[in-house]
Amino acid sequence: RFLLWMLSTFGGINVTRFQERRRIKVAILGAGNLGNTLYAEIGMDNMSPYEVRCFIDSDKEKVGRYINGCIVLDENTFIPENLILDYNVQEVFFAVHNYPQDKMRAIYEKLSKAGIKVKNYDIPHMTSGGEKPQLKEFEIEDLLFRRQESIINEKINAYYRGKTVLITGGGGSIGSELCRQIARMTPKKIIILDIYENSAYDIQQELKMKYGNKLDLSVEIVSITNKKGLGRVFETYSPDIVINAAAHKHVPLMEHNCIEAVENNVFGCLNIIELCEEYGVSRFMMVSTDKAVNPTNVMGATKRMCEMIMLAYSTRGKVKCSATRFGNVLGSAGSVIPLFKKQILSGGPVTLTDKRIIRYFMTISEASQLVLESGAMAENGEIFVLDMGNPVKILDLAENMISLMGARNIDIIETGLRPGEKLYEELLVNKKELDKTENDLIFIDRESPVTMEDLEYKLRVLSEATASLDDDGVREALRKVVPTFKRPEEVNNA
Repeated sequence: RFLLWMLSTFGGINVTRFQERRRIKVAILGAGNLGNTLYAEIGMDNMSPYEVRCFIDSDKEKVGRYINGCIVLDENTFIPENLILDYNVQEVFFAVHNYPQDKMRAIYEKLSKAGIKVKNYDIPHMTSGGEKPQLKEFEIEDLLFRRQESIINEKINAYYRGKTVLITGGGGSIGSELCRQIARMTPKKIIILDIYENSAYDIQQELKMKYGNKLDLSVEIVSITNKKGLGRVFETYSPDIVINAAAHKHVPLMEHNCIEAVENNVFGCLNIIELCEEYGVSRFMMVSTDKAVNPTNVMGATKRMCEMIMLAYSTRGKVKCSATRFGNVLGSAGSVIPLFKKQILSGGPVTLTDKRIIRYFMTISEASQLVLESGAMAENGEIFVLDMGNPVKILDLAENMISLMGARNIDIIETGLRPGEKLYEELLVNKKELDKTENDLIFIDRESPVTMEDLEYKLRVLSEATASLDDDGVREALRKVVPTFKRPEEVNNA
């Protein structure tokens, strides 16, 4: 702005005309309240980088009229090429809340093929209210997967309000989103616990910038395998609720690091739940995975052991325990969509381990909110199972992404199944076998817990195996203590 003032004052340049020439010409899809809010934000600001040339809407009473001096075009009949020729439009901003996904995708494809960039103006996805609409880049995920509205209600808010909440793995994909969601609920305090200081620092700074001194926030850098270090954290803060989101989760890496997988996932979980008992924590919540169901890999088997630990402790201690299972999370570290994006942008090829692979997907926000809701409704000893919706064939996902990103001549190649990998994940929700809850997306898998004597035997077998420093021996020990642990070829061949 200072540069433009200098040009106007001393250079004799007509700043208004200069700005008009350099502004990006846009059309707003949606001539309702949200579209008019966006127009007021960008179209009435002389310093805005955008110039609104027209609206697009399906309301017949609006089509053909002028709003704020801009004509309203018919959403059903407009031609992208005419937007360019008649109105010099370079970008289109979606400003319709809960726009039907199939229509959004069809219009997105039509605009993209004409070379028109698309952005989205909406309230941040899956928030608990009070947020302002934001203009952001269009996400491919918005076109490929279901959108869920916020499920956080006053009942759930009330459960976490005024509580001291400790999140292990608080800097990770799920852990950091849990921190964001809980921060909105006016907790007494949030403790972010993680072994990776960079990720813990990132979420700490994000929350500090947003809430300042209104949020009591602490960060503790300690491994969940370090029971003495964990004990200091429990002693210092006396948490009311502990959410265990810390785990090694990368399937192929854990196949080659079995000892570390058991020590971190299994004995780390044991450390946390024992300290919950020792320090009088009222609620222990564990983040589990669909890979714990009839596991074919070390990671899934260790998470199944964590579920058995939780179930056993629910029968003997004071802390109320629960676990929540869900499938693949969109946008999490190591997930497939960021990988495909990079491969497509670099010209390919896109790599699949097997073109037959099927997976279930959920957004980070949706999964985190459902974890928090299931924790709030838990009584004791439940394994909550989230309805992941319809399965997605990864080949279809790759082909759709290539098409939506406007790429050409991108090859898709198979690289072969990785160690421990299933062709499909287990269908989590069999509604005939699971108990319903008040939320249609959350079910309860009621299992008979192992006895403490049986659990102690299983833990002893694993402890002796990890002490031997033999990964293969640890894998076989897992097969001994987790009866449902199968070899992947048994499942995939079937």
